[in-house]
Amino acid sequence: MSIGDRFITRIFAFRRVRPASLPAFGFAKDGEGGFCRSFLIAEGRMLMDVRVDARGAVSAGVTDVDTGEPYTLFLVEEVAGGFVGSVRADYERVLSDIAEKCCEKEIFKLPQTKELIAYAREKFGDEPEYLWEKTPDNAVLRRPDNRKWYAAILTVRRNRLGGEGEEKTEAVDLRADPAFIAEHVDGHKFLPGYHMNKQHWFTVPLDGTVPNDELFCLLDESRTLALTPTRRR
Repeated sequence: MSIGDRFITRIFAFRRVRPASLPAFGFAKDGEGGFCRSFLIAEGRMLMDVRVDARGAVSAGVTDVDTGEPYTLFLVEEVAGGFVGSVRADYERVLSDIAEKCCEKEIFKLPQTKELIAYAREKFGDEPEYLWEKTPDNAVLRRPDNRKWYAAILTVRRNRLGGEGEEKTEAVDLRADPAFIAEHVDGHKFLPGYHMNKQHWFTVPLDGTVPNDELFCLLDESRTLALTPTRRR
């Protein structure tokens, strides 16, 4: 895989392009359902063309301004040098700027996970916080008044939750009274708290096993419990 491909894969891995934001960033429709824009990089010596197709996929290429020929040397990992390095740096900077200004994060895939995040946003104004560089597909929700977590939204392998297989799925850790946990954790609908104090936390798969109205009530209760004195996570 080329360096350029790795840049695009890394920068846009957990982001979804917002087409409505592209014109304000200087992109123009390309007549094929997508958008395109050109950037001068490397002190004006190179032209970088970026295209976002109708599906939201991003692609880019670099052309030498003087010759009009494609410039690909910066894509060869083993090639070093000041000029090549400046092209690479500008290439990454442009892509990162597009990702920051024209995309939204799309870490989680399951519909119920997105509905849970939307509920927390609309009811409480709380946004997921992505705290761990090594696990960018995990997040927490916490109260703004005391900064305590009341939910941890997780991407984990099914066998880590007591299921079968290495396929990844999504789940949420929630707070609850110990009596509720003792009575309701059954290994199917409600699971022991994943990487949490299992006396005070439990885990809910976000695959629809628990209906939204019940899930949202559990989230409300978890947020309320986060007002209580600090407990060991």
